[in-house]
Amino acid sequence: MTALALNTQGPGLDPDRFARILEQKYENLGARELVSRSINDAFADRITLVSSFGSGSAVLLHMVAQADKRTPVLFVDTGKHFGETLRYRDQLIDQLSLQNVTSLKPLEGDLSIHDPQGILWSQNSIACCAIRKVAPLYAALQNYDAWFTGRRRDQTDSRQALPRFEVADGKIKVNALANWTAEMVEDYFNEFKLPKHPLEADGFLSIGCMTCTDRVVAGEDPRAGRWRGHNKTECGIHLIDTEFRNIGIDI
Repeated sequence: MTALALNTQGPGLDPDRFARILEQKYENLGARELVSRSINDAFADRITLVSSFGSGSAVLLHMVAQADKRTPVLFVDTGKHFGETLRYRDQLIDQLSLQNVTSLKPLEGDLSIHDPQGILWSQNSIACCAIRKVAPLYAALQNYDAWFTGRRRDQTDSRQALPRFEVADGKIKVNALANWTAEMVEDYFNEFKLPKHPLEADGFLSIGCMTCTDRVVAGEDPRAGRWRGHNKTECGIHLIDTEFRNIGIDI
């Protein structure tokens, strides 16, 4: 199976069928081999890694770099990130010799219309994520057939049945770490001596935008600090099909 088997620009396999083929073909592969085969056999330059450069991100970034340092990496720069995240991004790019990292920013037109004062996050966090994360990422993903995500089944209740290959909005999402645990992530950091996000030592265990990320106290779920006090557990990039079509934001 080659990257030519799935081509959104012309005739090719249906994404749902291709995802089933890959699931069967790669079912016995570990995460590192799955990443390598996805890049070098299944999709080639038609796959990208979407990375937040947050806590745990170094694992998948390292796997991708080991497979091919030229693999495209997309980072959504919302304009609301911690300075520590931006510096951590630059550190990992340098340390892993990543050669093709693109920072995606929200459109100035969207910001001027919907968030001219930069405080939409405090009024409507769903719309804020749609403008600052979902819309720019959605546009960039049109250049690819597939993308890697770092989601794991043990992170939230909604992810417990997460497959390693899934289809959303016509793209295949490769959840290479779907069956990993937090302990496996920690072991990988130790094995390859990867640097941790500097805010982890200060109690930030799941790190997004500065405005919507809080410290986690002992005994709390690691993602408890995200959108604290709001009925929200996802930023929206994995909910394009369901959550963001009817909120007045054109993606």
